[in-house]
Amino acid sequence: MSEREEDSLPRGGRCSILGKPNAGKSTLLNALLGQKLVIATNKPGTTRSSVLAVYATDDPPTQIAFIDTPGLHRPKSALGRVLKEQATAGLEGADLVLLVTELRKPKPGDPRRGVLDREDEEALELARAAGKDVILAINKVDRLKDKSKLLPILAELGKREEFKAIIPISALKRQNLEGVIREIRERLPEGLLYDEDFFTDRSERFFVAELIREAAIRSTALEVPHGISVVIDRFTDEGSRAIIEATLIVEKESHKGIVIGAKGSKIKSIGIAARESIEEFLEKRVHLTPFVRVEKGWTSNPLKAREYALEIEGS
Repeated sequence: MSEREEDSLPRGGRCSILGKPNAGKSTLLNALLGQKLVIATNKPGTTRSSVLAVYATDDPPTQIAFIDTPGLHRPKSALGRVLKEQATAGLEGADLVLLVTELRKPKPGDPRRGVLDREDEEALELARAAGKDVILAINKVDRLKDKSKLLPILAELGKREEFKAIIPISALKRQNLEGVIREIRERLPEGLLYDEDFFTDRSERFFVAELIREAAIRSTALEVPHGISVVIDRFTDEGSRAIIEATLIVEKESHKGIVIGAKGSKIKSIGIAARESIEEFLEKRVHLTPFVRVEKGWTSNPLKAREYALEIEGS
């Protein structure tokens, strides 16, 4: 078989996306898919549940099942431990790992330190312990005006045998995404995994809850988002419109006041932003009624952390 014929063979597999909080994993996944599927904000800890979504193309026939995972860091609470479990579980069944890090200012005399830090090394070790090949994506290179400064960083990282490929990218600017797809595809087994109409393993209710949480995260102070979760109490599809009732869970009375706002102004703005996002996602009109409830200290309670972090739906 010629190299050209081999390049045209159908290939498919699973690629787990790992990295520390705020490295841009979810932004990258959305960019690779060509649409917004998973929520992404500039606040750490936005991703809580692993999401599988399939990138597919016919030329050449390719299916890459990306698994978006929570940011890896040393857990300090029950919620943190649940998120680390989710990230670790995302490695199960993966054919390889895409480790996403971000470009930072190098330390004098050590160009490698311009990219990898302790959290990156721990994520790398997790992937290696699971026996996975690792591709390193260095995100946010659009911040670097002089791209020649990338060369010593790439040269230093290129000495490390752990990385099968090293790709500088900008998820936000959609730079070099074709390089990511190419390097992943080359390492996938022959054959496709899914029916052509399969896209994600998550339900509409899950993504609706995520869009509401995203609106709340974007509208509140840094301390509050960590303790916000969303439960869908009602999801009725009437064809031309959807009726949704959802409860925002917070862990402090003071946070409830922040989320509701003066005379209900904040929860109203959250509801409007969430409704607009949900209407775009569902492609229909939406009637959304949000509520707020306090579950004191839920992020420190193992049972509650698992329930609310994974956004288990109401009846």
